[in-house]
Amino acid sequence: MRATMLGVSALAGVMMLASAAQAEELRLLTWGGYAPDDVVQMFEKETGIDVEVTLSNNEDMISKLRATGGGGFDLAQPSQDRIAGVQMEYGIYKPMDLSKVDAAQFIPSMLAATKTNTTVDGEVYGLPHIWGTSGLVVDTKKAPDVKDYTDLCNDSVAGKVSYRLKRPTLIGFAFAMGMDPFAAYNDEAKYQEILDKVQEKLIACKPNVKTYWEGGDALLNLVRSGEVVAAMAWDTGGWKLNNDNADITFVAPKSGALGWVDTFALPRKTENEAAAYKWINFVMQPEIAAKITASAGNFTASKGADAFAEDKLKAQFQGSFPQEALDNIKWYPPVPAGLETLEGKALDRIKAAQ
Repeated sequence: MRATMLGVSALAGVMMLASAAQAEELRLLTWGGYAPDDVVQMFEKETGIDVEVTLSNNEDMISKLRATGGGGFDLAQPSQDRIAGVQMEYGIYKPMDLSKVDAAQFIPSMLAATKTNTTVDGEVYGLPHIWGTSGLVVDTKKAPDVKDYTDLCNDSVAGKVSYRLKRPTLIGFAFAMGMDPFAAYNDEAKYQEILDKVQEKLIACKPNVKTYWEGGDALLNLVRSGEVVAAMAWDTGGWKLNNDNADITFVAPKSGALGWVDTFALPRKTENEAAAYKWINFVMQPEIAAKITASAGNFTASKGADAFAEDKLKAQFQGSFPQEALDNIKWYPPVPAGLETLEGKALDRIKAAQ
């Protein structure tokens, strides 16, 4: 009888261990397209770890993690310019353990830049994953002279232009006007001077604007219909339109496309850090990264992944980004506290101007 009881007890222990193994989970806070179903299934099959995906954006990620003090998720994917300042203010992330990451899988220059931009007190808080740019989406037949942001104010495209009343428009116009807003990030007075000049330009440009777009789909429809012939938008939007109309494509502005990088970052109260590192190393494999590019439409920081990208997307990318345009990308640095308030006031004034 005693032996039988021990057997039952041992069996119960095995069942509990099996249940615990089955319950292992990675809670991922990310953007749409960054964790496609086929990649999640491959990861779950290889590791036995369930993946719970919550879709989000920068503002929502910060809000969710602030509300829990960095809890509720095991891995998040904020943009690299939204990590250092947020960490200094709210302390919602924990440093990356670089010894647990296969650094050889990353494009070296992108890894180095992101590490620099996400370092706080000597600790690295982010690694690069998905990157892309905003610039110009142009119908090259109807608006052949639009080569830079300020060309959206040309008489030749009056009434047929669109852009967002958001910070990328302020930044892009500043560069096109010969100023460097990023170099002024740590000098509020200098930054305000730049904003004042850009504000004046954008108010003067208002008659050219068909509409200030908010949703990407709405903008794409305006360009498809011919109501808008030139716009500020993301590279993927231009390439999507190019699939239907060869005359429309993404154009890297003369003054430089604006580059963003979405990262891997560990919430401070992650409960499955080991699973987070397994996910990072898994999705940075070139063939897996190419599947994410196919889903998200953007390229990744995975070294060699472009070799596995679909031919059409590769051709579109190379057409929009000759080497000099790639070298001229203006990567967003961390945003110092207070600047977004200044930008918000400038945007409000532009919107209200008659």
